[in-house]
Amino acid sequence: MIIFLNGEEHQIEAGTNVTTLVSSLVADPRGVAIERNRMIVMKSQWDQTILAEGDQLEFVQFVGGG
Repeated sequence: MIIFLNGEEHQIEAGTNVTTLVSSLVADPRGVAIERNRMIVMKSQWDQTILAEGDQLEFVQFVGGG
């Protein structure tokens, strides 16, 4: 199925949850925020949040520095 991640089209398997998606993008999910259809998905809900055809996702990874 097709989702849009940071404005780009991505093909994923049906039944994919947010945890699986994030794990495919980064090795360490700390400092990652996900917005789905303009609503923040709390990390405690990643496992239960199943992505749907056409979902619009924004993936933000916080980077520290000095």
